Amino acid sequence: MTALWPYLIPPSSHGDDRLCATRAEGHRVTFADGSTVLDADSGLWNANLGYGNERIAEALAEAARNASYLGSFRFENTYARRAAEDLVRVCGPDHYGKVLFSTGGGVANDAVMKLARLYHALQGAPGRNLVVALRGSFHGLTFGGFALTGEDLGQRVYGVDQRLIRHVDPNDTTELERLMAALGRQVAAVVVEPVVGTGTVPLDEEYVAALGRLRDEHGFLLVADEVATGFGRTGSYFASESWPGRPDVLVTSKGLTNGACPASALVVAHRVTRVLEEHDTTFAHAETQGATALACAAISATIAEMERLDAVAAGRNVAAWLQQGLTDLVDRHPLATGATGTGCFRTLRLAHPDGTPLTGADVAALVTRIREAGAIVHPGPSGVQLVPALTYSRDEVAELMTCVEAGLDSLLPAAAGAAPRS
Repeated sequence: MTALWPYLIPPSSHGDDRLCATRAEGHRVTFADGSTVLDADSGLWNANLGYGNERIAEALAEAARNASYLGSFRFENTYARRAAEDLVRVCGPDHYGKVLFSTGGGVANDAVMKLARLYHALQGAPGRNLVVALRGSFHGLTFGGFALTGEDLGQRVYGVDQRLIRHVDPNDTTELERLMAALGRQVAAVVVEPVVGTGTVPLDEEYVAALGRLRDEHGFLLVADEVATGFGRTGSYFASESWPGRPDVLVTSKGLTNGACPASALVVAHRVTRVLEEHDTTFAHAETQGATALACAAISATIAEMERLDAVAAGRNVAAWLQQGLTDLVDRHPLATGATGTGCFRTLRLAHPDGTPLTGADVAALVTRIREAGAIVHPGPSGVQLVPALTYSRDEVAELMTCVEAGLDSLLPAAAGAAPRS
């Protein structure tokens, strides 16, 4: 037993050396049981450039030596100013004007809901307080982010207040239009993941167009939660940069520091910040560890490394190799039924030969088998998520697919000896 209380595993698994990492380098993680495995989860989707990037580490060390704790609580610091300028530059200074830093995706989504309600209150509409999100979405486990999350993760047990939240199905334009016809003038914001994270379901072009059109018609703020999809994960720097109606707020985290330290950000469009500036209104959001010198040094260094490594283009190559590997596996393996997602953010869909989807217990067992075969993957609904770093080699993609297939093969005896598809 250990004094550590790790996240999201039962007490019976606390202290298990197979789950205790000791080192990470490149695309591999070493555990206390002596195993070293290929990480196809990018450190919970954070380490888009792999582990141990020297230039990011050096930037953190410099900030620790020369700035230690310099935050942005009623002050500014030069590291935060520079990181904000860097982030606006890659997001698009023609559209975005300000960056509010935070410490994680859940807290950032809490701030989004507050900001949207304040924006409307300043314009004489304090009753616009509903926030709409998608079923199957994940926006964090803080009380605000947990309320916004569209999965049933026990919100009722924990007393999460969802009275001002509405959820609609992703890519169901009719349901979205019906909701807006009834409640559009009460909606402060619509918050969507460009790829709905739990099942890696991309929003289709028709749905994205409808979001922009309805935003123009009803006046809500459109928010792209790019915590998972940002920093090259889906083939462009940000998935929403190609939307015909660009978001009013873009939320980013995870790849923002390459996982080197906690950070997130709200990148806010000019049209939103202009309202607060006209009223000279202070936004009541602050965090002790938000916009610190260390976090912001890591952000600037990560953006510089993304550019130096041409990581977005590199990620497109990895995505093409991954797509081919998934296609081949679906063609030949009796448990693989298809793949969803885009770029380096994919889910391999799985079912028993009789067509019954894998249960959560089945998926958990499969994740363990794939780990034993040499790779870390992430559990998803009736499947496993493959989220490799943008800097994988072609050989590492092939190695990953070999490990996944070995894990699937280990389940075949329990699948009534099903024969491969013809």
